[in-house]
Order: sequence, then C-alpha cells, then structure tokens
Amino acid sequence: MSFDTRAQNRAMTHFDEHDSFWLFGYGSLIWKADFAFIERRPACIHGWARRFWQGSHDHRGTPAAPGRVATLVRQPGALCHGMAYRIEPAVLAQLDLREKNGYLRARVAVRFDDGGAEDGLIYLATEHNAAFLGEAPLAEMAAQIAGAHGPSGSNREYLLNLAEALARQGVYDEHVAGLAALLPPVEGEC
Repeated sequence: MSFDTRAQNRAMTHFDEHDSFWLFGYGSLIWKADFAFIERRPACIHGWARRFWQGSHDHRGTPAAPGRVATLVRQPGALCHGMAYRIEPAVLAQLDLREKNGYLRARVAVRFDDGGAEDGLIYLATEHNAAFLGEAPLAEMAAQIAGAHGPSGSNREYLLNLAEALARQGVYDEHVAGLAALLPPVEGEC
C-alpha cells in the first residue's frame, strides 16, 4: 500500500538551478538529519499544522500494520515550527528515497527567527496518496502509534523523538503533545 513518489519528485525542477536552497523539516527531519546540509536553523511556516495523518508502511510500520507519521494540513492562522536546512540540489535524491511513501515536494515560504524569509521546500503527504490515513480520534491514533514498528524502528520512538525535539526548541505542539500523553506505558514501566 505504498505510493512511491520518487519519479514525480524528480520532475519538480524549481530548485535544480540553485547552488543551495532551504528545506523545511517538521517531522523526523527535525531530529534525524542523516543527509548533508550546509546550514541548519530553527524556522517556521505559516498556514500549516502538523498532523499524524500519514501512514508509514516502509519506515515506522508495515503494510499489514502501518504506523502514523507527520504531514501538514492547511490551517489558516496556524504556525508550524521545525528546522530548516540549507542543502544542495544533489541531496534531493537521498531525500526523495527517504520520503518516497506518498510525500511530494512542495514550495513554501520558510520564516526564520530574525524575521527573514526564504523560498523553500517541504515534503508534503496529502489525502491524494494511497498511504494517507487521515484524521482519527487522538486515542485511536496513539494506540496505533504505540503498536506500530517498522524497519526504521518503533512508531512510538518517532513520536517521542519529535516531541522531545520540539521541546528543545521551546515549541509546544498541541497535536504532538496530545498523542504523546495518550501513549500507553511500555510493559515494565511504572
């Protein structure tokens, strides 16, 4: 049930002629930067909210038991904090592989703490991909996250690493915090 987006992403050539440009990370890209970057800065984007509505069949779950990972949904007035990376176009091949399960490249205005803004790139999974799970009650999503595990590790770890990375930035995300608070304890924990 994957939706391999690599070919579609290679067709997006807006940044190909740039020496470097900004990539905005709002999920695992905040805390797992396993790609080459020139510079890294806390940043935000306006009009988008982070939601655990994308299925993960290839990293944090399996086709039989998909995990839930972050995507963005349009929400007027919302502010989504994350991490921006200045990268070279050659890095996109690695990122396209990492984000291949339903995520498409999209342009967005990336805003920095100093008030500056740059044209940037996000990987966005919308309801138009086969891996999209959509909205569900927080308790149901937390239970699914608690039980999912894939080649990249547990879905629980993904959620908790994201919550911790946001906390280190001084960011409170109600959706992420709500899911983390509803995770059942790990067996053997107090």
